[in-house]
Amino acid sequence: PQASDADGDSLIYSISNKPSWASFNTGTGRLSGVPTDSQVGVHGNISITASDGQASARLGPFEIEVTEDGSGSVSLSWKIPTQNTDGTPLTDLARFRIDWTRTNNGAKGSVTINNPSVSSHVVENLAAGTYEFTIVAINDDGVASVPSNKASKTVN
Repeated sequence: PQASDADGDSLIYSISNKPSWASFNTGTGRLSGVPTDSQVGVHGNISITASDGQASARLGPFEIEVTEDGSGSVSLSWKIPTQNTDGTPLTDLARFRIDWTRTNNGAKGSVTINNPSVSSHVVENLAAGTYEFTIVAINDDGVASVPSNKASKTVN
């Protein structure tokens, strides 16, 4: 926070509900720190107060959301289908959709590959955990195939 005193008095800063992973400087009011994976979540109702000993002003309350580092990636590849489930030639393949679920918390994601001749893709920015992936083929009319068998991969 930035604050000044009209009389030029020195200010002292204080904080309430400081996250356990953070440090706080009472001379500058600076809140800083590096949370760990175990501290993912919302840390709320934080307030910082500046005081000259007689009057004070408060910043907040506010919250800080700690999110997971999405630095992992998974490479997937598949065979491009050539026939429909009824055995007829597949002539209207338009795209693929890759769906994934993180097994420990159920978080889901997907990406669409709009080129029917592509048979591989790298899914990036995944947080550490185990994921299950399926691939769906989609035709020109938007009709999707049955999902592929699940593939599982752990991202460290």
